[in-house]
Parts: sequence; C-alpha cells; structure tokens
Amino acid sequence: MAQSVGIKDVARAAGVSVGTVSNVINRPDTVATETRARVLSAIDRLGYVRSESARQLRAGRSRIMGLLVLDMGNPFFVDVARGAERAAREAGLGVMVCNSAQNPGEEADYLSLFAEQRVRGVLLTPADATGRNIESFRRHGIPFVLVDRVAEGTTECSVSVDDVAGGALAVRHLVDAGHRSIAYVSGPPGLNQVRDRRTGALNALAEAGLGPECMRELPTERLDVAAGRDAGARLLGLAARPTAVFCANDLLALGVLQAMYAAGVGVPDDLAIVGYDDIEFAAAAAVPLTSVRQPAVTMGALAAELLLEETEAEAEGAPRGHEHRRVVLQPELVVRRSSLSAR
Repeated sequence: MAQSVGIKDVARAAGVSVGTVSNVINRPDTVATETRARVLSAIDRLGYVRSESARQLRAGRSRIMGLLVLDMGNPFFVDVARGAERAAREAGLGVMVCNSAQNPGEEADYLSLFAEQRVRGVLLTPADATGRNIESFRRHGIPFVLVDRVAEGTTECSVSVDDVAGGALAVRHLVDAGHRSIAYVSGPPGLNQVRDRRTGALNALAEAGLGPECMRELPTERLDVAAGRDAGARLLGLAARPTAVFCANDLLALGVLQAMYAAGVGVPDDLAIVGYDDIEFAAAAAVPLTSVRQPAVTMGALAAELLLEETEAEAEGAPRGHEHRRVVLQPELVVRRSSLSAR
C-alpha cells in the first residue's frame, strides 16, 4: 500500500520548515516568490494533498453540510438536494446527503454520524414523528433547519410548503370536476405531510357541502410506487369503488396508475387520479399525471441559505445572533389528462 505524503515530507523535499509549507498553502502572499515556487514544485512532485479534515478540526468549522431526507428514491428529494447543493457550493461548502428511508432508527444513526463528523449544520426532513431524534441531536449544538416540515414545537428554522392548501387544491379540483366519491392514498399516518394533505382534502369537501364520508382513506406503509400498486389493488377490490383518487405523492399515484392499467380500468374515464409533488415522471407517465407542484429546488436552496445565515452569525459572534424563521411556500395545481374526465 502506498504511503501517504505529509507536510513534513514536502518541507524536507523543498528544504524549508513545516511552517513555511503551511504558509504557502494557507497564506501564499507571505512567502517569497522563489521559496513559494520551490514548495509548490515539491507538492506537485510528491503528490501531496492536504488533510482537509485535520484543517477543519483545527479551525473548528467544517466545510460540509449534512442533508438527511426521507427517501432518495423519490425525485422530489433529489430536487431538494439539488437546490441545497447549489446554495452550499456558492458558499464554498459541500453537502453530505443521507437517506433515512423513512426509518427513525436509520435517522438516529445518521444524525449521530453528522455529530461525529462535526458538520457545519444539517438540513433535515424528519422521519421520527415523536421528535426524540431531534431532541437528542440538539444537545450537540449543531444548527439544523427542517425541510418539508413546519418547525412545530421547536425554535429552529424551517422551510416547507403549505400542505393543507395543497390537499385542498387537489380535492377541490376533483369536486369541481363532479366527483363525489374520492379515495385518499395517504402513506404512513405518522408523517405530518400526510396528515396535512388529508386535512386540506377534508376542508375542500366541507367547502363543497360534502361530509368526510365522501373520502375513503387507504393508508400505506411507504410512499413509493410499490405501495401505490398495492393501494390500487385494494381500491379495485372495494364494493363501491370511488370515481377519483388523490395520492399523498406522485410515486403512489404512479403505482395506482399502473394497477389501473393492468386491470383494464381507464384513467381518467373510469378513475381520475391526482398526485402530489409534480416530479419529472408525472408529466411523462403513460397518462400524464395531474399533480400538486412543490417548489422542491427552491425549498432546498432556501433551507441551505437559512442554515448558512445561522452558522455565519454564530462564527462572527453577532450580538443579536440569528433570528429563526419559518418559511412556508405555496403549492400549485398542475392539471394534466389523468383527472380530466367529464362527469
């Protein structure tokens, strides 16, 4: 195994002190031109790469931001990561992306890893509905921003979308199209987003003078295509099948669409479908999917900017510190063919 080259090796090869090599790397303007050239030549010849982790430990400030999301298999969170990465890169930072897979245990493990690595801060979409993981992580004093969730019961910053309004947009659209029997494929009931979208759906029914009995909820353990196919199979088995379905995200909706296609049920003529997130695959589906759009890239970028503001305020010792904010973005309904049946 090749032995790594250290700063002492560079100093020896260039005939200078370790301090001079350090100055060339960190404060090159303080070193004479000829000496600097000799050190840089030795660095290039030996293939020296400075230890960034050691530098960060000395400085006490990491150049890495953690991002922990529910499901990297969901393109929505890929877009969130893109926005966060863009904002971090502009600030000279990198992003360590981790996936909790909607599992509170894995979430706790990754939060511990972030603490061990002493990351600059963390962007977090919580999987643990109890809040215990957040409480445990808070003890480390590492700033964090909640993403795709309102910071209920906490003082931290958050960036989210008004999911109550989003659920209302989806079901109001279906009611306006003449549907009076609607299914809600909801995902894990412990997730705030799932509950808020359900609340919005019920609000839209009430606005139309319809009771909660007009909506049949079909919960799923996960928010993926396979769970959507399973929900679609259960939907097909109902004695009184609803004429429309609202899904808590687009992956569920795509799974329901697959189940309907396999069973010969026409979409939208026999069943209208509305999803949530407006991922790229929604428009490209066999039947283009109506969906509630979330500005995912913007959400990730704003969350990263809030985190950077907080960490910079702490580093500079700002007298008033950082003022925590809750940013709530508005969703938008994107209508496509999956919900355009005439009733």
